[in-house]
Amino acid sequence: MERAQYFIRRLLLVAPTFLGITLLVFALVQFIPGGPVEQAIYAMRGLGSSGTRPVDGSQGAVSAEQKKAIQAHFGFDKPFHVQYARWLFTHRMGLRWESFAFPNKTAWQLIAERFPVSLVFGIAGFILSYLVCVPLGIAKALRHGGAFDLGSSILVFAGYAIPPFAAGMVLKMLFCGTVEGFWDIFPATGFHSLRFETLSFWGKTWDIARHMFLPVLCYVIGNFAVLTLLMKNSLIEQISSDYVRTALAKGCSTRRAVWGHAFRNALVPIATGFGGILTVMFAGSVIIEQVFEIPGMGRLSLEAIVGRDYAVFMAILSLTSILGLIGNILSDFCYVLIDPRITFNA
Repeated sequence: MERAQYFIRRLLLVAPTFLGITLLVFALVQFIPGGPVEQAIYAMRGLGSSGTRPVDGSQGAVSAEQKKAIQAHFGFDKPFHVQYARWLFTHRMGLRWESFAFPNKTAWQLIAERFPVSLVFGIAGFILSYLVCVPLGIAKALRHGGAFDLGSSILVFAGYAIPPFAAGMVLKMLFCGTVEGFWDIFPATGFHSLRFETLSFWGKTWDIARHMFLPVLCYVIGNFAVLTLLMKNSLIEQISSDYVRTALAKGCSTRRAVWGHAFRNALVPIATGFGGILTVMFAGSVIIEQVFEIPGMGRLSLEAIVGRDYAVFMAILSLTSILGLIGNILSDFCYVLIDPRITFNA
């Protein structure tokens, strides 16, 4: 009963938390210079998007009436609370709001185009991270202080120290044929090849796998150290606990003490990231998608921010906020599945 009340309270807090996040960001957006109104005025004056004059020195004047007409066109002539209400209800959290940078396309249409790419990239990277790092963390804990632990730690920290964009450039140089003398095994950019539509189902699957291998590898490298060491330290802590020593003193085998008792409890800190699958499969990775020129959600977010495309940016923010809040509840639910003894007093 206590757990049910806890999860009900958490679900009820999703709505006000979402409103607080979006209301704050929506207010900040109003004060950021270089928005669609300013860009339209620059275009009418014959200036660049940054307000720089053209080389020929031409410059046009924009009257107050024209400026008001531009504000009305984008809906910025209304009071703040009216703008927010229209964004939230009329435009369905901005999903039906027309993009400022991509004419005749709504934010949802742009998101729907990029979402499958980030779905493949995010889920593959998330699953592989856990499939690699959790067993590695267990092996390091069971061989703590040995040669394997030392050697794998060097590799783990070396991978963690390399920035994702640098790892991506090195991998492209080594395996994409961008530098003469190295292997040309994987495609350097994109999500699929130009002849993708002519391929069979398995051909399309293989084509996407070849394009996503290096980006996913960069993603796994970025999460390598934190997840591996978290699993290792958690398992070592559980192995040194009193209940494990008691089990061993009563004649329990080491294998059973580790796998039957310590392992399950050691997974509790790891469960904090389980809820992140809801956001990682939607948000993408800005740096990796930029390096490999993958048209995913991360790159769309960057384009929206750089281009001051508030419609797309706010739509992505609203969806990722909801998924993040629900993901936190999912993580708490995973705690209970892993260890039913856990109680919530919040």
